[in-house]
Formats: sequence, structure tokens, C-alpha cells
Amino acid sequence: MLGTLGSILFSCIALYVINSLVKFWSALRSIGHLSGYRVAFSQHSLVSLLGKIRGITPGGNHFFEDKHDTFQEWDINSVVSAFPEPLITLTVADADAIKEMTSSRARFPKPVFQYKVLTFFGRNIVASEGEEWKKYRKISAPAFSDRNNKLVWDETILIVNSLFNDVWKDKDIISLDHCVDITLPIALAVISAAGFGKRSSWFDDDEIPNGHSMTFKQSLHIASTDIFFKFFFSGTILRYGTARMRNVQIAFDELSLYISEMIKERQLSEKVERYDLFSSLLEANSDDGEEVRLTESELRGNIFIYLIAGHETTAHTLCFTFALLAFHEDEQEKLYQHIKSILLNGQNPSYEDMPRLTYSMAVFYETLRLFPPVVNIPKVAGEDTVLTVGNVHGEKRSFPIAKGTRVAINTPGLHFNPRYWDDPTSFKPSRFLKSDWNRDAFLPFSAGARACLGRRFFETEGIAVLTMLVSRYKISIKQEPQFAGETIEQCKERVFRTSNMLTLTPVRVPLTFTRRT
Repeated sequence: MLGTLGSILFSCIALYVINSLVKFWSALRSIGHLSGYRVAFSQHSLVSLLGKIRGITPGGNHFFEDKHDTFQEWDINSVVSAFPEPLITLTVADADAIKEMTSSRARFPKPVFQYKVLTFFGRNIVASEGEEWKKYRKISAPAFSDRNNKLVWDETILIVNSLFNDVWKDKDIISLDHCVDITLPIALAVISAAGFGKRSSWFDDDEIPNGHSMTFKQSLHIASTDIFFKFFFSGTILRYGTARMRNVQIAFDELSLYISEMIKERQLSEKVERYDLFSSLLEANSDDGEEVRLTESELRGNIFIYLIAGHETTAHTLCFTFALLAFHEDEQEKLYQHIKSILLNGQNPSYEDMPRLTYSMAVFYETLRLFPPVVNIPKVAGEDTVLTVGNVHGEKRSFPIAKGTRVAINTPGLHFNPRYWDDPTSFKPSRFLKSDWNRDAFLPFSAGARACLGRRFFETEGIAVLTMLVSRYKISIKQEPQFAGETIEQCKERVFRTSNMLTLTPVRVPLTFTRRT
């Protein structure tokens, strides 16, 4: 009896595998055997968490790990996986084709189904498309004004000065095991203050508020860094899983409570004119006009997304920036001398100084080129269509794309494409001081109608932090005895190791800040 059941089970598995393989080969034929990955499981599967395994999975960070290397004959390639169902993803690193994709929302809409996991607290601007997305954008856009950007700058200066005076105090040398230990708190404090009117200090983690089991900072940090647990596991599994999984569920529960308290506190506070994002969202939540009204769930969902996106991308980009400057002392010195020429007598930079801090912006942009926060911008073909793609030889070819095919904008592939960038693997901020650099080949904020609303917020905060830190401290790689024998290339490989969660994330960047005399 058991032998018969075993035979039946084996036969079913064999039929499933054979059927999947037949579909897999059919998928390959449908794209003309376009070069790329041929794997058992896609980058969207749980298996991808194991990293790149040849023939098994490309891994969740292959876009950044590969950069432009996997684009062979043309600046389009493919990832074709076999299980559980054959899945085709075309990835594009051609600037003209990408501009066409971001400009043609009907032909290449956002695959909202891939973002359902980000609706933990409610529908939001990231996980929406069409009329729903237009509503969220209309509500949010007024908050990202020049008046708010000045607030961003001023709050950033206050927060960084507090780091110098209250945390680092009079120390001449500060060594950090991981640079995000300062960049994450800075970014969180800025989005909290300038985005949501919630000021915080460097010592807020010293005491957990009544009614909570985590601080706001702790809950938001865990929710963003371990969010992949929420992607793959239900709340019930998390509550009864490992200690880390339980901690993730607690963090999301705590964050939900903090968001509720933020809403209630602002609703009950004295009505004063504010220019932050929170005000725009709350006004829409209480507006009688149905066209622009946010439900309670939508309000919470958008608050969550802006909190996450508003601090993580900035924190990680700044971390990569400081590491790049540590390895390139000549560029760090150029930046320092430029800042000195703008900020006479060592005064704090003002918002009005920002347009003159051109080398700060160039350094920041070059970091974004080398370490784009979002390495994969997904689209889906909304209809049977064609994309015309080029190559290094100046040739062009049109590729048919069937309706429903996943098409990804490969940001690192674009940013490291030698067709657009001279010596693309090198750190050369000066390339952004020229007037003729290719804007269409630079996509850290996406492009088209769905380009990042908070770009200026992000740039303002980043330039303020970068300018303040470099004007006061020289940055170097922290010397650690266990790595004394490694070469400079081995050191770079270790320091620039990344993972890809919601955004490209530095694994560990140990730095030393030495006060300038």
C-alpha cells in the first residue's frame, strides 16, 4: 500500500516537474532565448534569501552585484525561472528605452500586485496606480515645497549640531562600528520633525514611554531592516516564531500604536499653520470632499510609507557617501576646501548656501550613481508592445514584449553603463559639475510621473549633513586589528558589502571621524 502511494506521489511530482520544464522552454522561446539568468527560482522567492546560487536563484541582490556585467550583446537581458510557475522578467539598462517606459504609464504601469506586502497599515502612494495614486500624489505634493525644504535644512543643522555638542562633545576622535549608528538617527529625526512635526533628541532611546515595549526609533528601525519577515510570514507565524521574528511582530505592533498616537495628538492639538507632510495628510483625512479624502486606513498607510522611505534611503546614502570619501582622501580634501570657500569663518551653512555647495551635490550624486537606493524599478507590459534598445557598438534593435511580461528598470545596469559614463566603476564626483552629463542615465529617484516626490527633501537633508560633517571632521576607515593584513581591495569589498531589502543597504561600514584643526 505504502509502495503504491509512493509511486503515485513520485509520478505526480515527475509530471509537475516535466510540465514546468516544458513551460520553461516555451518561455525561453517566447523571448528569443534572450541572454540572462536561467534558474529554478526567481529573485522574488524565499530561496533568493540564500543569495546567488548558479542555476538555482540569482539572489535578491543580483541587480547591484552584476551592475552592467550581465548585459552582453544588448542593454536588455532576462531572468527566466521555472518554479513554481515559469516567470520571465526582462531587465533594461538603455536610457532611451527607460525614458520611454517611464513616460508611457499606460504601456508600462507599475505592477501594484508586487507591492501588496507594503499595505500593512493601509493603501498608500507606493502600492497604488491609476486614479488612486493620483489622489495620494495630489494630497502629498503641496507638502514638498520650498518652505518645507528650508524647514528640512534648519532641522538638519539643529540635529547635526546636537550630535557634535551633546553626543560627541569634546572628543577629537570618534570611531563607529557602523556608520548607520549616526546616519539612521539623523534621518529619522529629520523626517519626524520636518515631515511630521515630531521633534526627537539623540537620547530618546534612553527611556521607553508608558504603554510601549519599544521606543519609536527602535520600532521603526526593526520594521524597516527586518521587513522581509513581513513579506513572507503571517502575523501568527511571527508571533510564535524565533526570537527575531517575534521582535519583528512587536515592532510592527508598536509602530502601529505610535502612528495612532501621532494622529490623535495632532488632531487634538491647537490649530496652527504648518507646512509639513503630516498636515497635508491629516487635512485630507478630515476633508468633506470625497475626491481627495483619505480614509483612516489610507492615512496610516501613507504615514508608514513616508516614515520608512523618508529615513532609510537618506541614512544609507549618507553612509555610502562617508565610506567613499574615506577611501578617496583626495576627493574628501577637494570637498573640504570647497566648503571652506563657501562657509567663511566656519559658520553653519544656511539654506541659501545650498545652491553654491556644488561639490557637496556632486559627491552626493556620484554616491547615488554608484549606490542607487532602489536597484530594481518594476514595470509590467500593459499591452503587446515593442522596446528599441541599443548596445556599445551604436546599433539598435527592437524587442517585442508580450502583454503581462514583467519589465524591470535595472538602475545599477544603467548607472554603470559605459555608453553613458566614462570609467563607470570609479568615484568621480566632478562628472556632475559638467553641464552635459546624461540626465536620462541617472535614475536614483526614478523618472516620469512616478518620480520621487521627496527628491528635494532628500537632497536638502543629504547636502546639509554632508557639508556639516566634512567641515568639522576628517573621515577615515576605522582600523580594526582583525583586518590588519587585508589589502585595500579586500577592505573595500568588506566595507562596501550590501544587502537589498526595501532599499540598498550597507552591511557594516566602520568609520573614524577626526576633528579638523
